[in-house]
Amino acid sequence: MKKLALIGLSALLGLSPAAFAETPKELRVGLEAAYEPFTYKTADGQLTGFDVDIANALCEELQVKCTFVEQDWKGIIPALNAKKYDAIISSMSITEERKKAVDFTEKYYNTPARLVARADAGLDGSPTGLKGKKIGVLKASTHEKYAQKAYAPAGATVVPYESTQQVYLDMVAGRVDATVADSVEVSVGFLKKPEGQGFAFVGGPLQDEAIFGQGAGIAVRKGDTALRDRLNAAIQAIRANGKYQAIQDKYFDFDVYGG
Repeated sequence: MKKLALIGLSALLGLSPAAFAETPKELRVGLEAAYEPFTYKTADGQLTGFDVDIANALCEELQVKCTFVEQDWKGIIPALNAKKYDAIISSMSITEERKKAVDFTEKYYNTPARLVARADAGLDGSPTGLKGKKIGVLKASTHEKYAQKAYAPAGATVVPYESTQQVYLDMVAGRVDATVADSVEVSVGFLKKPEGQGFAFVGGPLQDEAIFGQGAGIAVRKGDTALRDRLNAAIQAIRANGKYQAIQDKYFDFDVYGG
């Protein structure tokens, strides 16, 4: 029975039994733990969130141990390439620019970016409407790139931060006027919390495929096609066996996978 189980799993992942036997027993996952509800910490300091649960489900599918390594966002790709961990599962958008430094799996979710500001600020979301305003963004993110492209040329000042939580603190304090952020993260991590009262989405979803790509994927080192392919097979498996749906329903009341 054990031999049959091994053959079945190997077939699922597109590997021979011999190749499977040689695969590592641990997957070191890099993430930035300040991005609720995707990756954040509970009151007792435990990592949790959609990304964490997805990573654990993929590791279970691959029959490896998941080890999480926290990393600030700015250094998350350099640390991957320095072999601090094996993969990034941390809501990283698949973009052409990032593909120059890492390889990606297929997407595992896709949600749009939005502009957020005080509801009574009188902003319409247009670049000209943000002239003279300060826009706080996560440093080295697609949201920073979008703000630099769309709003800075019209006279806005883009202020990069080490974490989204720092952005929200400065929005409440009035040190920045708006932010560009993932619509789900900013809704759960800020707008629905007491400190987010009085703030709201401004305008509709922000569109720029060249910057935002086609969704969030798992990043691996360039040329690590074996791990990429195994992760792709595992993504497909949890989508098919109901594990993805169960994790999605734990955090969201809509289809986070997207079109």
